Amino acid sequence: MKISIIGASAGIGLQCTRLALERGHEINALSRRTVPLPDHPKLRRVEGSATNATDVKAAVEGAEAVLVTIGVKNPFATTLFSDSARILLRVLQERGASPILLVLTGFGAGDSWSYNSLPMKILFTLLLKKVYADKNEQERVIANGYSRWEIVRPGRLTNGEMTCRYRILDQLATGMRVGAISRSDVAHFMVAQAEHPTCLGKYPALTY
Repeated sequence: MKISIIGASAGIGLQCTRLALERGHEINALSRRTVPLPDHPKLRRVEGSATNATDVKAAVEGAEAVLVTIGVKNPFATTLFSDSARILLRVLQERGASPILLVLTGFGAGDSWSYNSLPMKILFTLLLKKVYADKNEQERVIANGYSRWEIVRPGRLTNGEMTCRYRILDQLATGMRVGAISRSDVAHFMVAQAEHPTCLGKYPALTY
């Protein structure tokens, strides 16, 4: 299948790109830097920004699934997540396209905030409050403006190996525990869902 990955040159996005290529998919990879991306005959690099409509249009051309894995390196206030969501939905609407849309946020976004542990609530309040405020808006924009979406909320990310053994929690419940998960396993989940979506309209949390 043809998969577009927005934010493909680092972290989970790069892991998704590599895994999807290994599984035989054709990839359009949008990122500000294309150097980290592997050389592969089924990979089309699109150097650009998730907040530039022209770049996004080039990246999602013909896509059957779009994986949004953008991130920021600092905890400062940002509108990257919500701005890119609005642009992506506008581009898809203009093209009359409706690919499966898998959007990476994190456990603690939206209504999952109340289900986080006390240490994580303190961490978010001290360091990630402004970033997650925009992720909240990103989730709202996607959920209210599109029909075929999954919003993926992993727990604390690590650089561990891909195990393919993790829990998928698609319902919020009192006492639930969402801890660590490797970026590789998050990538495994996102690529697998692009192939066979089972959580459409849901907010799956990922953890070991």
